[in-house]
Amino acid sequence: MHGISRRCVSLLRPQRKARTVSHAVPRRLETMHSSPSQPLLKAVLWDMDGTLVDTEPYWIAAERALVEEHGGRWSHQQAMQLVGQSLLHSAAVLQAAGVRLEARGIVDTLSAQVIEQVRKEVPWRPGARELLDELHQAGIRCALVTMSEGPLAGVVVESLPRPYFEFMVTGDTVANGKPHPEAYLTAVERLRLDDPSLTIHHCVALEDSIPGATAAIASGVITVGIPHQVPLPEDHRMVMWDTLVGRTSSDVQQLVVDRFQAANLLEGAN
Repeated sequence: MHGISRRCVSLLRPQRKARTVSHAVPRRLETMHSSPSQPLLKAVLWDMDGTLVDTEPYWIAAERALVEEHGGRWSHQQAMQLVGQSLLHSAAVLQAAGVRLEARGIVDTLSAQVIEQVRKEVPWRPGARELLDELHQAGIRCALVTMSEGPLAGVVVESLPRPYFEFMVTGDTVANGKPHPEAYLTAVERLRLDDPSLTIHHCVALEDSIPGATAAIASGVITVGIPHQVPLPEDHRMVMWDTLVGRTSSDVQQLVVDRFQAANLLEGAN
């Protein structure tokens, strides 16, 4: 489900001291606006639904079943409008479609059905696990930034063979879901706890939806769009990849180098 998408800054490494994450919109630190000292890729921020895993069919089936249970009809077009949205936003749309449940009840019902399907089979997106493993081998930090809630994200992460993700920022741990940049700003600030030299310029976000890409771009991180269920509009602030198949850590690193070079050219022109 696209939307109310699923979430939480649940740390996956118990040896790290947990920090309380405020639900206030994270403040961009002054250093995030300064020119980084070196063009190094330090972290990759992964969207989950549609980017890491292809759970959208699970969400769509759960939505249709719920709407029809309440006597309504749910079209593919309606389902596509929820891709990448927060779960609470999606719940409101489903209520308008005739579902007579509180928003929390809708979210819990849909999430339970999707979790049940994911436990049976995790539908990995092509090339995602391979790139994730290569980044891990290269020592590049990875975080999951999803609008899905913690329970679903946890099932997906636990199915991976290694602790690829340092932590998760999920939909139930932020005040503002995508397309608001809060989730990505939260992830960057969490990464900075262990590496104060890290800035948004050292981070790359991988997204498949319009709300997700909008959130990543607004946060200032380098954004890669990998369209899946819905097309992404051309945007000079976003790099477009057709697929993650064949993509390597070097490809992601090059995005950081390209941004630094573009910034240096701009400074030189001024």
